[in-house]
Amino acid sequence: MYKVKTIIPVYLIFSLFSVNVIAQNADIDILKDINQIDATRGFSRFISNTTTAAGFAVPVTMGVIALIENDDDLLKSGVYIGTSLVVDAALTYSLKSIVNRPRPYITYPNDIVAYETLSSKSFPSGHTSFAFAAATSLTLQYPKWYVIVPSYVWACSVGYSRMNLGVHYPSDVLAGAVLGAGSAYITWKVNQWFWKKHENKRLIGLEVFK
Repeated sequence: MYKVKTIIPVYLIFSLFSVNVIAQNADIDILKDINQIDATRGFSRFISNTTTAAGFAVPVTMGVIALIENDDDLLKSGVYIGTSLVVDAALTYSLKSIVNRPRPYITYPNDIVAYETLSSKSFPSGHTSFAFAAATSLTLQYPKWYVIVPSYVWACSVGYSRMNLGVHYPSDVLAGAVLGAGSAYITWKVNQWFWKKHENKRLIGLEVFK
């Protein structure tokens, strides 16, 4: 019985270690394959460089149009989308500090070619998280196929670009996608609760705070 009790924990530890090693190997192997694709390098640079501007352009444009047209519902939607991006950014950079994972080109300098060099940490992917927060918040507000499809094609392209440029592991990108979508969904639920509590009063003129 004593031997069985000793063997089981050892076996569990060995199994967890083996799974972790396999996952790490898959992570770097997939990244190496994507990092070597030269045909999409220009696209990856472009989509990565425009991620933040494109994401924030949506709520800012919505807010400006809403104020010009005196459209309170549009303004509320813009504020929600902007808030979800801010929440996502706060969570993303908090996780980066906690996990403190080095960039793949630092850990594997002989295997990964970096087409960008960044001072921040690797996990999770901030660009991917931001893109998925923008895409998810937009599609939650406007659940139409012509909003959903281009939004998520763009977000997935951002995730791909980060690997193609050699700055993120696949696990960084996956975590960023989950975090971004989750941030948008949680913010959406809070947003719904807030406006229900305030009986959907107008935001223009700040009637909601009266």
